[in-house]
Amino acid sequence: MATPQMLTANRLVDGDVVYWRAGGWVEAFADGDVFSAEADAEAALDAAREFVADNVMVNPYLFDVSAEADGARPVTEREIIRAAGPTTRSDLGKQAHKITSPSWGGRRIEPSEDASGGGPTSTLPPTRLAFARRPPHQGEVNISTIGDDDVSI
Repeated sequence: MATPQMLTANRLVDGDVVYWRAGGWVEAFADGDVFSAEADAEAALDAAREFVADNVMVNPYLFDVSAEADGARPVTEREIIRAAGPTTRSDLGKQAHKITSPSWGGRRIEPSEDASGGGPTSTLPPTRLAFARRPPHQGEVNISTIGDDDVSI
């Protein structure tokens, strides 16, 4: 195997992306095992299929990573997104937690406490959901009849 690989799946109960580590699963990409030997990668994939049979995980598969001095990184855009969390809202998923590694997306995450002690907060900027609300009467058409044949809008 020329390219190192990692093993990923989705947890059935909540759909979270997880990574293989020493016979079990971890949520953080940075904590997952990197396989440089094809036999080790295939053995891990075979072991992961037992979790599928037990209805714990779905769709385990191997994917390529690049080995770098500061750790592995996914090669494909799909795996970069899966490691970092959903792209729709930054207040959900893995990116909603404090990032503890200076690396790219998919880092080891830990919830941080806000100053009031009210629970986990994000260190990332909140998503601003701008649901379109039209001002009163915008988009409404008022039709007044001036005469029998004249209509103004």
